[in-house]
Amino acid sequence: MSVLAFSNIGVLLLYSTQNKYFTKRMFLMATAIAAILNFSNCRKATNNDGVLLKTDSSVIVRSTAARAVYTGFPETFESGTKGAYTAGTVTLTTGVWNLSDALIGNSTTDRKNGSKSVRIQNTGTVTMNFDKTSGAYQVTVAHGVYGTDASSTWGLWYSTNSGSTWTQTGSNVTTSSTSLSTATFTMSLSGNVRFQLRKLTGGRLNIDDLTITDNVTTGGGADTTATRDDNMGMGNPSGATAVASNTNNYLMVKSQYALSYNNSKGMANWVSWHLSTAWKGSATRCDCFNQDGTLPSGFFRASSSNYTSTGFDRGHFCPSDDRDGSSTDNAATFLMSNISPQAPNMNQQTWEALEAYCRTLITQGKELYIIAGGYGSGGTGSAGGTTTSIASGSIKVPSRYWKVIVVLSKGTGDVARVDSSTRVIAIDMPNVQSVNSHTWDYYRTTTDAIESATGYDFLSNVSTTVQNSIESSVDSGPTR
Repeated sequence: MSVLAFSNIGVLLLYSTQNKYFTKRMFLMATAIAAILNFSNCRKATNNDGVLLKTDSSVIVRSTAARAVYTGFPETFESGTKGAYTAGTVTLTTGVWNLSDALIGNSTTDRKNGSKSVRIQNTGTVTMNFDKTSGAYQVTVAHGVYGTDASSTWGLWYSTNSGSTWTQTGSNVTTSSTSLSTATFTMSLSGNVRFQLRKLTGGRLNIDDLTITDNVTTGGGADTTATRDDNMGMGNPSGATAVASNTNNYLMVKSQYALSYNNSKGMANWVSWHLSTAWKGSATRCDCFNQDGTLPSGFFRASSSNYTSTGFDRGHFCPSDDRDGSSTDNAATFLMSNISPQAPNMNQQTWEALEAYCRTLITQGKELYIIAGGYGSGGTGSAGGTTTSIASGSIKVPSRYWKVIVVLSKGTGDVARVDSSTRVIAIDMPNVQSVNSHTWDYYRTTTDAIESATGYDFLSNVSTTVQNSIESSVDSGPTR
């Protein structure tokens, strides 16, 4: 990734006056740089919610070779039971694993997506007792600190001779957060391969949602095989971080989606997810609304009961029907961090119609990157009037909801394939019962307009030149 550094703010501001579009973008960048120069703690410019304002980002280009996640992965550790640290094997969805000084935990202090994750103590190991036959290009692992334990370090090893010898890949990882983060290891291994996680130092460690991408390539561009790609592939709109002190812009990366949580609002600033047919399946809708136990201690954790008799629906950002590939995926969409107060006619009709249209697109050979959120204060639900908050003030009710949808033909190297002709659907609709007087397409706007309203920087991983083109246009494509 290339980084463009400006050492003279005056030059930067002068340049911004030469280009109408860059005035907003560069001014905000200059503000952030000024803050860095003025404060020794390197604080960056934020809006009133503590969210990073829009700044330019260099292009991040992924590999243009098509590779698929192995069948059965991610390994969620939901299907196995092992209650003791004593070394032993356990049969999971992907195969037989050996856990030494490790168990499968399901306590409230285990960091996990779903109901279970691996908990490792001392210098324990988690080892595949089986090979994958098409090599490996990438491994991703969700990890977090167990309970109130100290930080820990761990690493990933691989074997190409059925476990006779092992070689480390990548660098050691330090785990210090009480919410799950994702570590990514990139490699180029051919033939038979298996992996082992080794805990090296520190307190107990939780591991979850291990994914292996094979190393069989089919070339760049379009590919006939849909894949599950990076849910935040188009960028981090608010510069969210997984630091608990960042209470109003706290990054949470789950296997199913990523989000920025705002504790002062009791809901997400935004949720980002990838959608393709690879995410679809036959899992039933669980309707299992639950608190998000991965939020840091002291954060407000919404409950389903907070919405009772409020006149507002428990509205999904990442929809249940976008994540029915497994019961674990579906249940993740019912975590209350993915839920917000939506007027029933919006949630059940206009917003839902847009969600359904997105799923129609993936049946037509498309894949989507979707970011959604709300802004403003006060909505009108079925009880009438304007409501600014529920749950005794802990959950703020947005006045509007927005969505930015990047539409690509199914393929790989997605960021690199976004160009000035890429379809981007930007929606901004009021959180009121009368929203259904129009169909969803009535509420189309520009991405720039939503950026102005929220202070976020969408599609920041895309080149600035392309952003200038596609963020300033109102979509006029088909609606069904």
